[in-house]
Order: sequence, then C-alpha cells, then structure tokens
Amino acid sequence: MKGISKKTLQDLEFYTVLEQVAHHASTDIGSAKILHTKPFTDEESLKAHLSQVNEYLASFDNDNRIPDHGFQAIDKQLKLLGVENTFLEIQGYRDIASLSETVNVLVKFLKKFKEYYPTLFLRSDTIETTTEVINAVNRIIDRFGEVRDNASGELFSIRNQINKVRAKIGSSFNSALSRYHQADYLDEIRESVIDSHRVLAVKAMHRKKVKGAIMGSSKTGSIVFVEPDATLQLSRELNNLEYEEKEEVVRILKQLTDLIRPYTPWLADYQEFLGDVDVYASKALYAKQLNAVLPKISKERNYNVRDAYHPLLYLTNLEEGKPTYPQSMALGHENRIIVISGPNAGGKSITLKTIGLLQVMLQSGMLIPVHERSEACLFDKILTDIGDNQSIENHLSTYSYRLKNMNQFLKKVNRNTLFLIDEFGTGSDPELGGALAEAFLEHFYNEEAFGVITTHYANLKLLANEMPHMSNANMQFDNRTLEPVFKLVMGEAGSSFTFEVAQKNGIPYSLINKAKKKIERGKVRFDATIAKLQKQRSQMEKTSRSLKEEETKAREEQQQLNHLNQRLKDKLSNYQELYDHNQRMIVLGNRVNDVAERYFIDNKKRPLISALLKLVETENSKRKKTTVKESKERKQKKHKVEQEVAQKITVVRKEKRAHKKKEAAKPKPRPVFKVGDRVRLRDGRAVGSIDQIEKEKAIVNYGLFTTNVSLGQLELVESKK
Repeated sequence: MKGISKKTLQDLEFYTVLEQVAHHASTDIGSAKILHTKPFTDEESLKAHLSQVNEYLASFDNDNRIPDHGFQAIDKQLKLLGVENTFLEIQGYRDIASLSETVNVLVKFLKKFKEYYPTLFLRSDTIETTTEVINAVNRIIDRFGEVRDNASGELFSIRNQINKVRAKIGSSFNSALSRYHQADYLDEIRESVIDSHRVLAVKAMHRKKVKGAIMGSSKTGSIVFVEPDATLQLSRELNNLEYEEKEEVVRILKQLTDLIRPYTPWLADYQEFLGDVDVYASKALYAKQLNAVLPKISKERNYNVRDAYHPLLYLTNLEEGKPTYPQSMALGHENRIIVISGPNAGGKSITLKTIGLLQVMLQSGMLIPVHERSEACLFDKILTDIGDNQSIENHLSTYSYRLKNMNQFLKKVNRNTLFLIDEFGTGSDPELGGALAEAFLEHFYNEEAFGVITTHYANLKLLANEMPHMSNANMQFDNRTLEPVFKLVMGEAGSSFTFEVAQKNGIPYSLINKAKKKIERGKVRFDATIAKLQKQRSQMEKTSRSLKEEETKAREEQQQLNHLNQRLKDKLSNYQELYDHNQRMIVLGNRVNDVAERYFIDNKKRPLISALLKLVETENSKRKKTTVKESKERKQKKHKVEQEVAQKITVVRKEKRAHKKKEAAKPKPRPVFKVGDRVRLRDGRAVGSIDQIEKEKAIVNYGLFTTNVSLGQLELVESKK
C-alpha cells in the first residue's frame, strides 16, 4: 500500500475523527500519536494493528479486562539520563518507577492471557522487563516522595544530628521566651518566624535588654524581632548540617541516576509501548461508542459493506436524538464503478463521504461502524474530489481547479485505486462538461479502478447502464411527498425530480411548463421515465414490506394456534386418563364391596382372603413396571390434573349457584287474577278462592272465614276452569 494524500484526508474530514479518538486517550503521548495518525503503508502492520484494537475492544466484555496503562511522560528524564553526572527531580524517579511497574504488570498479564489477546501479546513480547529500576528507586525514595533516612549511613547520621540540634534550639528558645516574658520585655504576640527561624517579639523600648541578633521590626516600629543569643550558635550549626544533608542527598541521587542510566533504552521502549497501548485503547473506546467492528479483509478486490454509518454524522445525531440512516454498497470485479444520481439533499454526497471516510479509517487501523458480515479490501491510493474547491490563492475557478485535479487523477489512477468524485462534471457548460466527464469516466473504467461518483448528467447515467462493469444507483425519494428517504438503491439511475421539486416549492406551473418546452423533448421523457421507474420501485418495496409483515403475522398466529391446539390435546388426554382411572377405581370398589358383603353374610375369612388376593393379582397384572422416579412423576401429574379438575368444578359450581341466585332474584311476573281462582298467601299454606276483586285488592274465601288481601301478596295455585 502507498500513502494517501493530505488533501484526501481533509476532504473526508479524517482529522476531525482523529480529534474525537484523541479525546479517549489517557496520556499526552497517546493523544499525540493519535493526532499524527496516517494510513498504514504496510499491509501486515495494518492487519496486526487492527487485530490489537479489536482484541482491546473485546476485553471490555470479558472477565479478563486489560490492566490500566496510564503513565506520566518521561521525555525530560530520558534526556537528563543521557547526560553524565546529572540527577533528576524526586518526582522524575517516581515517574520512572511507576512506568516500569505498569509495564511489568501489563506484560505479565498479556503473557498469562495470550490465548485471549494473541496480537497484543506479540507486541508486549518484544519488551524486556526488569524490576531493578523499581527496586532501586523504592530503596532510596519513600511513598511520600522523600529520600529515605537509611538511603546511606552518612545521611542517617546527619539527620540524627539535625534532629538533636533542632531539639536543642527549641529548648533554648523556649527558655529565653519564658525568661523575657516574665520580665515583660515581650509584646502580646510573644514570638514570630522569620526566614524559618523562631524570633522573640520584643517591645522596641526593651530591645537593648534582650541579647541576640535583630532580624527585623514591625511596620510601626513598636516591635523588634530578635533571635536570642542562646539559639544563634545552634542555628548556625543547623545550617551547616542541612547543607551537608543536601550534599549527601545529591550524591545519593547521582548514584541512583548512574544505576538507572544503563536502562535508558528500556525506559524509552516502555514509554513507546504504553503509548501504543493507549492508542489501541482509545481506538477501542471510539469503536465501542460507534458500535464499530472489524470487517473481513478480502485478499481479492471485493468490497461489500452493509449498514455503514458516517461516524461524525452518527455521533452528532446521537447527541441530538436524531436517526442516522445506514447505507450498503458493493464493489467488485463485476461492478467496479457506481454512478449515484438523484435530487439534491437526498444523501448522495454523505453516502460518498461515508464510503471514503470508513475506508481511510480502516487503513489507519480503526474499526468501522458497519455490519459484522461486511467485507472490505485495501487500496494503494484513494483519490477524492469533493466539495467546492475554488482556489482563491491560485486565482482558479471551481471548474479550473477540478480540471487540474482530474489531471492528477489521470496520472495516478490504476487498478489499485479508489476514486470518489462528488457532482462529477459540474462547473462548465452541461453539454461540454458532461462530454468531458464521460471521457474521464471511460478512462478510469479502462484502468480497472474502483470508484463512486455522484452526478446529475444523463449521459453518465446512460454510460453506467451500457458498461458491463459499471452500474447506476440512486438515493430513494418518497414519490408522494418528494422527501428524501436516505436509502441507496442499486441498479437504477435516479431522477433529479427537477420540475416536481420546483412545483412542490411553489413555482407556478405555467413557468414550469414553459421551461419544459425549452429543453429537448427526449431529455424530459428520459427523466420522466427514470422518475416513473423510481416510483414503481418504491411502490414495490412498500408492497413487499407489507406482504412480509402479513406473512410474519400469519406465521406467528399459526404458531400460537398450534401451541394452543397442542395444549388442548394434552389437557384432553390428561382428563381422559383421570376419567379412566376413576372408572377403574369405581369398578374395583364395587368388587371389593361384593367380597365384603359375602363375608358379612357367611363370616368366612378364607374365601375373603382368597377373593381379595385374586382381585389384587388381577389388578397388578394390568400394571406396568416403572422406576421410582417414573412412579413419582406419574403421581405428581395425576395430582396436578386432579387439582385442576377440582378447581374447574369449584368454579362451575360457583357459577351455577350465582346463576340460581340471579334467577331467584329476578322478579316473577304477577299473574292476572280472576274471581274463582284458587290462591294462597306467598308465605302461607292455606288455599282459598277469590270471591271479589276491587282496586288491587281481593276478598279471599277460606271456607270458615274471608279476608281482604292485596293482590301483590297472593300466589296463583289454580286458575278457574
């Protein structure tokens, strides 16, 4: 593979992607490496890098997550290590030790889990590790960033003396403080600190009465700060000891530096290795954000991406809560060049940029947001002509610039090239520009290059239709609303919908009709035919989707019916088994009852036992031998069915009782009473006959007496014949 030009990377907004990836870096070195990323020129190195990023991505979802690789850059320390008789700052040694420890942990981890991370292990296996640097630093410097007292015998002795002198200074100062305070020579604040020395706050009027060195005074002059004579000599001794301590610390650090210096190349390798790991991790995090994968890398020239997303557009829409429409495209020996046509704002340019940007990302060692079964190939060169490239500094028009760019295409294009051209042929007279664009396209075709172009020119659509290894494609539009669907459809040219879009935007029909008359009739018919084909295709796709949905729905309903039917069959079978069992138990019970009745009559035990044994043997001959487990399962099944039946019987009985109550609660229609009918009171038993009826009341004759009763209290026993 050869390098891809800076212009191509700018056209495809590759540097914006690098900035987004760099945000995931945890180190400055990793971030710098990412921002300076260029497409690989060696295929084997690219494949190894892609595998490393893919393995790091996989680590996010398993239990063996890769350890932290964070570190502080040691560039300054490495430079100083290269200079004899120098030493580093304390923090510098700590950074070196931390770097070494991180590398040791990471290399050990990747060696342990090399089956999970084979290519990352191969990268770490080139690193030679040691604990000498870590141990040396830890022997000299403690976890608080101080040189240890026992770093040398001399330092230990000096610090002991310092502690003793400081104790003496404190004791002598406190003695002077107490004496002069009792003498009332001191101000209320009593003492202060100047240049790290404790001093007495002496009232100005008594300054000659206090022996010592004057170190300063207050702004008003009312206080004089004096270091007592008793502590002066001890302070000088302390200064000498602190100077000796500093000299000894420098000597120790130089000795430590000399010990570390031979490992300088190793430390440089450590930093380079962790910087690379940071790059892998950042690209993996970016891939996780995009749901990106590593497609199959084809050795042949097969390019087939499915559900490809433009990464920048995808992340922007994700933040704004908008949908992003994926595209699918295939290039190969039989279909090397694709001509995308259709109206403006339909997604042609973004589709073109998506293909180009994803290819550049892949060849720069990044995973890309496509379907996992996608396939890609690698190109030596990727040539782009995208956007308005009017060159002000060179005083070139857009068309002149594009012609200059096409001249470069003609020189560079070959069978290992991918070219991407937006609005091919525009910028000049449509007839002449279209003819020149057709000539360029034929040249690219003859060179067997792969490419994708977008255009409105009819002659380029016709050329794509005529050439065997070239095909048309269009961005689908809704034929009713004329709104873009943002879906690439292969195999057909797209109409620009020029007049339809103009009419939709309120242009008077008379002007549109006048414009149609001004152009060749054949072009209008050609564009109209394409538009008609697009509408038919859109309708067919809708019909196809509708049929598929109905088919899926019917299949689901059939599965539900089959499942329900099977459940009903199982339930009927279980109920039948329970019924047969109960009938058998009834027959068996009747036989036992007959035997018991005979024994009740004759009271003979021998025939009773004989009959019972015969009955048991007969029943056992019908049984099948089963295991304890099978017998237990059968009993559980039988018990479950019995419970189910009992529950259903309970429900049915409740429903019957409720129905009876409901029927009883219904008011019965009152009969029409006539004189002579035999009746009785609703709650009574005596029966009488009606002698007379007047205004909802009747006189009932019971033979011995008569009574006046409301008709609503009577029940009809027998009508008069």
